[in-house]
Amino acid sequence: MSAAAPRGAGGAGDGGGLRASLSGLTTRGRSFLAAGIAAAACAYVLGQGELLRVGLLLILLPLICVYALHRTRYRVSGSRRLSPDRVPAGAEARVQLRMDNVSRLPTGLLMLQDRVPYVLGPRPRFVLDRVEPGGRREVSYRVRSDLRGRYPLGPLQLRLTDPFGLVELTRSFSTYDTLTVIPRTEPLPPVRLTGESNGYGDGSRRSLALAGDDDVIPRGYRRGDDLRRVHWRSTARYGELMVRREEQPQRSRATVLLDTRRLAYDGAGPDSAFEWAVSAAASSLVHVLEQGFSVRLLTDTGNSVPGEGGGGFSSGGQESAEAAGLMMDTLAVVGHSDGAGLSRAYDAVRGSGGGFDTGGGDGLLVAFFGDLDDVQTELAAKMRQRTSGAVAFVLDTAAWGGQPAPGHAVAPLAERLHRLRDAGWTALAAPPGVAFGELWRQAGTARVGTGTTGGRE
Repeated sequence: MSAAAPRGAGGAGDGGGLRASLSGLTTRGRSFLAAGIAAAACAYVLGQGELLRVGLLLILLPLICVYALHRTRYRVSGSRRLSPDRVPAGAEARVQLRMDNVSRLPTGLLMLQDRVPYVLGPRPRFVLDRVEPGGRREVSYRVRSDLRGRYPLGPLQLRLTDPFGLVELTRSFSTYDTLTVIPRTEPLPPVRLTGESNGYGDGSRRSLALAGDDDVIPRGYRRGDDLRRVHWRSTARYGELMVRREEQPQRSRATVLLDTRRLAYDGAGPDSAFEWAVSAAASSLVHVLEQGFSVRLLTDTGNSVPGEGGGGFSSGGQESAEAAGLMMDTLAVVGHSDGAGLSRAYDAVRGSGGGFDTGGGDGLLVAFFGDLDDVQTELAAKMRQRTSGAVAFVLDTAAWGGQPAPGHAVAPLAERLHRLRDAGWTALAAPPGVAFGELWRQAGTARVGTGTTGGRE
């Protein structure tokens, strides 16, 4: 929950604040004030004491209301709770607003308004009746967007009025929350795209813990560990119970490559080719993570997510979940790059930190390509080397109803697929209107049909 604090300055006794509050007089309040001044002036000229008292009452009433609301506006606190703060495109999130009256006096009528981007829906407005001293009021609304991105919610605005409708003051709170709308994902069928059925198969090389007494690699004791694995020398050294590490399978690695070049796509909106590629890349990331792979997201710019440590790949356990969230957050805001080629992505895949073993490799490469010319097609084909599996989904601008970028000589789709398959890729065209889950299943079927990890279709 994020507590909202007032934007700016003055306290209840701030003279400048009171003068500013006078600008909150409504038409009725100004009329009362003008009528009171006129009555007082007439009473003075005519010598009518009764009329003078009426004039003073008309003058004091709006001024008293200004002072009362000025004090109240700094004794009302607001907070916002967003649940959840990360939703897929098309899903709803719930925003809960809470107002607390921390003063000893009841409030008048409160009108709440929260600022939201227009893509999330209409601006929510609420009217709250009198809030007793120490009381609390809670209201909620829902937001939804079909477009991925990061959207600020707030700041919250509070409008206070007195019971007579003479004064209306607005208070803006400074804090806001951010709603992250990630790409839509769809469940994918379990298929065999590498030499293993999952990220821990027997084909994976194993990381062995040394068994010697002097060079054993211990770890802290966890509930449920076999006491026969306790390493007493390390326990005495560290002052806590330590156990030997068992032989552990090394997690296979997978890279999801997303081509974001502006000249490789045409069109915009939820149904564009680029948005389809982003959504499919997100589905692939979620799927391979569920299969036990250590995963990274790579773009044509060469940037790797979750980071450069360990080649940019996620690790297991809680860190894997955090890496998944970071990759989805990246896909929520990814846009077109101004690059013309895939050379940086090629260097990231082939580099020493790229995550593929130079002695044969155990990495899976899943790529989403837009329009490719002859040079980029050849570069993409070379990425296949030293990987245990490579699957490419190729989008064609013409098939999606767009036009290639001016001056960008695009190779025919059939030629691109043929050259990728000759290099050992499992390459499939991604036409509009086809569910990605079906293409994923076809990729697994084509892979089984080759009979080898590097064969041609």
